[in-house]
Amino acid sequence: MPLDGKKIAFLVAPEGVEQVELTEPWAMVEKGGGQPVLIVGGRDARVQAFRHLDKADTFDADLPVSRAGVEDYDGLVLPGGVANPDALRMVPEAVAFIRGFVEAGKPVAVICHGPWTLIEADAVRGRRITSWPSLRTDLRNAGADWVDEKVVVDRNGPGPLISSRKPDDLPAFNQAIADAF
Repeated sequence: MPLDGKKIAFLVAPEGVEQVELTEPWAMVEKGGGQPVLIVGGRDARVQAFRHLDKADTFDADLPVSRAGVEDYDGLVLPGGVANPDALRMVPEAVAFIRGFVEAGKPVAVICHGPWTLIEADAVRGRRITSWPSLRTDLRNAGADWVDEKVVVDRNGPGPLISSRKPDDLPAFNQAIADAF
């Protein structure tokens, strides 16, 4: 399996993560022999997921980002949802955690609205990336080369940056994670 023994961090806010953008990559990591770890950007131990704007399931976080170290993980997944990355980018420890992965050259995967957190971490300048279309201007203003593609794997930085636009792109997103991580 491509992810045997890999420990993958999933960073989310206490509320607002798009459930399928968390659960499908999570299941792929487990199926591939990896160990997903749910890290919350806040003090809450429970995460409220959403199906677009409707509340969905809740999940128990493994630990808060304030207790997580980049050195303990092989890669990072940043699920979307509108509220999730908007809340995460206001948590200094979450932004520092993301920046740490980028600076260490470890793979980072982001989907939908998730790139807002990468903008806050100053991690998109000179990178080719996709996202939910409403982030196009934000990403271009932050120095990214935004494209409208199902999945983008950018290697123009210290480590691979994998991005996708929306839940419909999850099969391609998951395959790119498995290949890069």
